[in-house]
Amino acid sequence: MKKLKHLDCNSNLLETIPPELAGMESLELLYLRRNKLRFLPEFPSCRLLKELHVGENQIEMLGAEHLKRLNSILVLDLRDNKLKSVPDEITLLQSLERLDLSNNDISSLPCSLGNLHLKFLALEGNPLRTIRREIINKGTQEVLKYLRSKIKDDGPSQSGSVAETAMTLPSESRVNIHAIVALKILDYSDKQATLIPDEVFDAIKNNIITSVNFSKNQLCEIPKRIVELKEMVSDVNLSFNKLSSISLELCMLQKLTFLDLRNNFLNSLPEEMKLLIRLQTINLSFNRFKMLPEVLYCISTLETVLISNNQVGSVDAQKMRMMENLTTLDLQNNDLLQIPPELGNCVNLRTLLLDGNPFRVPRAAILMKGTAAILEYLRDRIPT
Repeated sequence: MKKLKHLDCNSNLLETIPPELAGMESLELLYLRRNKLRFLPEFPSCRLLKELHVGENQIEMLGAEHLKRLNSILVLDLRDNKLKSVPDEITLLQSLERLDLSNNDISSLPCSLGNLHLKFLALEGNPLRTIRREIINKGTQEVLKYLRSKIKDDGPSQSGSVAETAMTLPSESRVNIHAIVALKILDYSDKQATLIPDEVFDAIKNNIITSVNFSKNQLCEIPKRIVELKEMVSDVNLSFNKLSSISLELCMLQKLTFLDLRNNFLNSLPEEMKLLIRLQTINLSFNRFKMLPEVLYCISTLETVLISNNQVGSVDAQKMRMMENLTTLDLQNNDLLQIPPELGNCVNLRTLLLDGNPFRVPRAAILMKGTAAILEYLRDRIPT
């Protein structure tokens, strides 16, 4: 065990790390996905650890004590956890190249993150408020550049003042008026509500709304009044609800660029979604899809499709090649028995995630080399 370099402890329901694991001096790759970890484990002896995959756990916080031992870390996968913030101590990871923070509850990023030399930073599925989505959509280097530019500004105090002044008026006690007026956000999240009250929409009055957050409720259908925002809203979060279908009203939001539908009961999308001619990012993770929804192939503006943790059994590589703007495709933890070699022709893909599927090829060694290696492997196997 002392010479073990690669260890897979996925799906073992671990709540803590056994002492012998933390003491493996030769360990370089460690997979701890789909467990019950609430904290990032400490690894006092694992000084050679280069990749740590702890996605799909219940990690709520990161601290200096969790990061200070990871001197050699190149890849840190924290997707699908419960992180609310990223500490300034993230800069301790000076060797870090890939950081996946997808699908957490992070509302702001420390400006110091811009000082890391990251090649890949995944932020999809977070309620980020301090960085504009168009910057995020431009990719890792633009995000890092933006954060570095804010180091000279008084970024933290500004975000603090927003938190202190976010208040509601007595007459509309359930509606965050400050968010509507100052942040252009219609926020009625984490209420466990089965319906969105009319007073929420009434509170908009003549204000411009660019973001809607109805996440973490008990919605079985999308409120029809969302169509009132069709000419202004660009960002809609309906995650963590009980939706089993998508309404036509949502399909009429003509300026929509970002749509979060993760953690619902969806198994199909309506053909009318092709009307969303500006949609760039859609998150369908943790639903009930058995195939990649046909309408997605028709939305040419899509850049990011996240559909992990479903039951997807196939993708149409020929149709996907027509999605010329698609750069990120997350198919992790589905039921893919085979990967069509023609997918290798989707040369615009920068991030292709396939872990956690029952296919036998490409093997794990190819997957770990990254997207370019996977696409090259698949292209080499296209029948002539």
